[in-house]
Amino acid sequence: MKLVADCHFHTVSSGHAYSTLDEYAREASMKSLELIAMTDHGPAMPGSANIYYFHNLRVIPNYLYDVEILKGMEANIIGTDGSLDISDLDAEMMDVLIASFHMPCLRPGTIQENTRVYLEVMKNKYVNVIGHPDDSRIPVDYEVLTRAAAEYDILLEINNSSLRPISFRANAKENYIRLLEGCAKHNASVIVNTDSHIHTDIGEFNEALTLIREVGFPKDLIANTSVERLKKKLVSRRG
Repeated sequence: MKLVADCHFHTVSSGHAYSTLDEYAREASMKSLELIAMTDHGPAMPGSANIYYFHNLRVIPNYLYDVEILKGMEANIIGTDGSLDISDLDAEMMDVLIASFHMPCLRPGTIQENTRVYLEVMKNKYVNVIGHPDDSRIPVDYEVLTRAAAEYDILLEINNSSLRPISFRANAKENYIRLLEGCAKHNASVIVNTDSHIHTDIGEFNEALTLIREVGFPKDLIANTSVERLKKKLVSRRG
């Protein structure tokens, strides 16, 4: 299976990543990716960019080295009501808006509380991806989450970085098996991303694709197997 896009990576502007957009685009071109989406951390993440950085994403070319560049953010969930560190006015400008649970920005609760937070986030029509819902330190009810993802037509991320041996996230493989089973059951779509923090990782999906093959997850529920399918999913919630 070939994936044509990688819609989650961080540049030096995130504060704890090590490559520039130019380096990512060059690497993506060499790996024959058709599209990448830059998604630096929102301003609530310690060390990340000011909101004005995201206001200025419009100056970035739509293509670099023949790779299409989407502009976005990995927004931080900052409240139990599903609130994010980006306003709706600013969120509307993002091609890709990932909403993720990061412990520096919100303290995890019980499995019921964390699941409820994700469901509140899904009500925000500008969010088109739920980022790395895979960490046992932030427990989630995957039956409820995947059923809601299908209802809200939102993409759940399979994060390759979470599956690597060096990952700090707990029990990601086991949690993704449950998530993928739930997505197949409820017809919910996923997106496979690298969550790269250095350009050499862009387009490196090996761990995620191996797991997808192991569980026999259907290709037609993976958004980034074609640019056309991906773009339809990214805008479907926005009307």
